Amino acid sequence: MMMIFEERIWVLFKHKWQQTLTYWSVFFSFGLCIAFLGPTILDLRCQTQSTLQQITWVFFSQQFLLLIGSCLGGLLKRTLLFSLMALSLSTLLISLVFAFIPLCNNVVMLAVAMAIAGTAMGVIDTIANLRLVKLYQKDSAVFLQVLHFFIGIGALVSPLVADPFLADDICVKNGTENSSSNLHHLRSSLAGKGTVLHNVSHYNLHTQGTVTTNISYAFWIMALINLPVPVAVCVLMYRERMLPCFNYSPRLLEPDPRASKTPTESIPADTDQDHRDMFNCCNRSNLQGHPPSFFILHGLGGAVLFITDGIIGSYAGFVYTYAVSSPLSMHHKTAGCLPSVFWASITAGRLAAIYLSYRYTAVKLLSVSLGGVVIVECMLLMLHSSTVFLFLGTCLLGLCISTVFPCMLALTEDILDYKGCATTVLVTSASTGEMVLQVLVGSVINSQGSYSFPLSGMIAAFIGFSFFLLFLYCRHVYRNYHTEDHKSTREAVTQGSS
Repeated sequence: MMMIFEERIWVLFKHKWQQTLTYWSVFFSFGLCIAFLGPTILDLRCQTQSTLQQITWVFFSQQFLLLIGSCLGGLLKRTLLFSLMALSLSTLLISLVFAFIPLCNNVVMLAVAMAIAGTAMGVIDTIANLRLVKLYQKDSAVFLQVLHFFIGIGALVSPLVADPFLADDICVKNGTENSSSNLHHLRSSLAGKGTVLHNVSHYNLHTQGTVTTNISYAFWIMALINLPVPVAVCVLMYRERMLPCFNYSPRLLEPDPRASKTPTESIPADTDQDHRDMFNCCNRSNLQGHPPSFFILHGLGGAVLFITDGIIGSYAGFVYTYAVSSPLSMHHKTAGCLPSVFWASITAGRLAAIYLSYRYTAVKLLSVSLGGVVIVECMLLMLHSSTVFLFLGTCLLGLCISTVFPCMLALTEDILDYKGCATTVLVTSASTGEMVLQVLVGSVINSQGSYSFPLSGMIAAFIGFSFFLLFLYCRHVYRNYHTEDHKSTREAVTQGSS
């Protein structure tokens, strides 16, 4: 049975390999944008000659517009043409933003550039997830795991590209220089994704003087690395006969009439009609006839991802601050490795999940993953004074939480039979949670001290697991409703025929 399933997955991929690779590649662009800002923010501060309080507003502009872009992506998914055009434009905008950043000589220009990049990221996040789910439907879990693995690849590449060009010393000099040790300490504190403003408010660096930074080369290299992605999307549009001047090539999804019947005939078509239905899913006429559990499943699925993506963002953003504070008081170079270890663990977890997702059901993977997050957060709280366990717990937390988003998305869409607005709701909820929980956790740490960091994580983990249990109960209710509905329909047909 397992060999048949593996063969089916391979047949599916061979039938739709170009579309699949294209959607995976656009998430590489997403990953590039996620991780470059933290390591380069001090050099960008020098370039714009702004204060740290001013420069860290670019974090907010990127994250807030990512949320807006996620909602916008829900509108642009109306047809396959709109979706591919949006992906092509978004990935091209990311390359243009990378190329434009070295020209930003004030913080407002940089914030606008990051807002554009954030909007493009949000559009990519919604549309790429949705297209892959619509492409593979009940078999989408494996391919979603690979999709999110590509985020990790992009997030690992951008810091590696930037690292050789980062300033080793203070990059705005006016005759009085701070030590490079303090610069490394500050750079590490900004390495987390989406660090909030009060995390750096006590630092005071020069804003006037001679600027000495070579970070421009890193952004130009990343622009070139990303450039093949919009080209790949345009090639897919060409193969789908969506470019007006090149409409003679055979469509990738058009079946060969001479072909014999194969398992690929059961593969759902990625058609425009599917996406007109998805676009109209929130219309009043399409909301009628569904039980309350249909809408509750949307909300609970979004709530789980609101919490888990919030945990990811807040942990990456504040684990360094927690590590260098009492009682751990780790050396800043050692603590600076923690965000990288966390993201590497998430990437490794998503790589492992590619294999696990076709060995086990999404419900089993989610139960183990969310249960593991609760256990790890509890251990981090109980062993809050252990430096060794902080590294071990960071690895385990990244591995456990890495599979939640793709599994939750695949499971929710499967339960709703691909008739709801699940992808848009879940992606938007995740983006919102990532932004909101960082602000909440940062505020608590600022007011209550570093001990509140693992406590906040444990509370959030318990809330997320509770939402998941409610989700499973609601899934049971929804399935019972459909079973009874089908039974009554069969009885009515039987009575009518007799």
